[in-house]
Amino acid sequence: MSTSTSTSRSTVKTPLAPAAIGPYSQGILVGDQLYVSGQIAIDPETGSMVDGTIEEETERVLDNIGAILKAASMSFENVVRCEVVMTDVNDYAQINEVYARYFNEQPPARQAVQVEGLPRNARVEISCIAVR
Repeated sequence: MSTSTSTSRSTVKTPLAPAAIGPYSQGILVGDQLYVSGQIAIDPETGSMVDGTIEEETERVLDNIGAILKAASMSFENVVRCEVVMTDVNDYAQINEVYARYFNEQPPARQAVQVEGLPRNARVEISCIAVR
C-alpha cells in the first residue's frame, strides 16, 4: 500500500512581523491551513521588545500575527484556533480586552495557560491556526 499527498507546504514570511528568533518559521501554509508560530511583542522595525503595559504587548503580538495572516492573504476572520500563553494569569482580563478588539464577530476556539517564563521576558505569547 502506498500513500501520496498533493497538499503543498510553504513558508510564510514577512518583514512586517519580527524575524524568527530560533529555528522556526513565522508561518507554515499547508493547503488552505496556516499555522502561525507563537508571537511575542517584538517590534519588527527595531527587533526590540515593546516596553510597555500588558495591553501594549498584546497589541504588538496581535499586530505581528495580523502581518503574518496578511502575508498569507488571510485576516483575523480566518483564524479558527488560538493559544494564549501568559506569565501571569492576573493579566488575563487585560489581554482579553485587547484580544476582543481583534476577534469580535466570531471569535476562534482558544486555549489560555500560564507559564513560568517566555522568551525575552515577554509576558504574553499567542499562536494561531487559520483556514481559508
